[in-house]
Amino acid sequence: MENIADLKGKTILITGSTSGIGEATARELSLTGADIVLVARNKEKVEKLINNLRILNINSRYDYLICDLLSQKQIHRIVNEFKEKHERLDILINNAGGIFYERKLTEEGFERTFALDHLSYFLLTNLLVDMLKLSSPSRIINVSSATHFNTNIDFENLQGEKLYNPQTAYAQAKLANVLFTYALARKLNDTNVTVNCLHPGVVRTNFGSDEQRLGNMFKYPSGLSPEQGADTIVYLATSSEVDKISGCYFEKRKKVKSSEESYNKEIAYSLWQESEKMVQFQMTC
Repeated sequence: MENIADLKGKTILITGSTSGIGEATARELSLTGADIVLVARNKEKVEKLINNLRILNINSRYDYLICDLLSQKQIHRIVNEFKEKHERLDILINNAGGIFYERKLTEEGFERTFALDHLSYFLLTNLLVDMLKLSSPSRIINVSSATHFNTNIDFENLQGEKLYNPQTAYAQAKLANVLFTYALARKLNDTNVTVNCLHPGVVRTNFGSDEQRLGNMFKYPSGLSPEQGADTIVYLATSSEVDKISGCYFEKRKKVKSSEESYNKEIAYSLWQESEKMVQFQMTC
């Protein structure tokens, strides 16, 4: 990657940070001098990663929050913990994601792929948006996928109630990421908070290795390296070229068109309303 901007004094929060492109993103951004806060499920893994990050840049400050993002209760807890320990949030990177072969529900009663890949983005961001505004100019980056081109939002089967297909569930959640990004960008239009999303590419990671969470369909041994997959994320987090750009979909550092359905404002509005009901939180802005 190219030389990275100096972000000393800034705070970056990254979800899904202990493997794949999330880990690669954390490594690259640790070189900026920013305070790096990692959200992870596994305490041992995140502590090991932070030890490695300190070797890369001892001048950055590191912290972590333990959370299973399937749980809305835990998301509320880590937001409170974050606000108690940190005075600002400059960059939020929603990266955590997964796919579940079997349809099961979270403790709040939602299908797990949709809960992890969309509702966690929606709730975490909404709970932190006031802090992002206070820290502005600030950035929100949502990791989506080109799989969103392969589906639409089926409000009659949003939770796989009628028919559950893991590939369809994943694609629908990734489309929800794009719709959420565009809707949030419109809501934050008069602020100095930008919101963008991206396709990282077909990345050679261990996405698919956790038998309790992920299926094997997304293992690509000949795909991009995690560092290559993280490149656009790091670009959106650090580049002055995107200071004023919001509500866009990126691939390989370029603004590109997302799916036709992703631009449908009526669908975005309906999804936002439904998501608010699911997380029992209403954004006021």
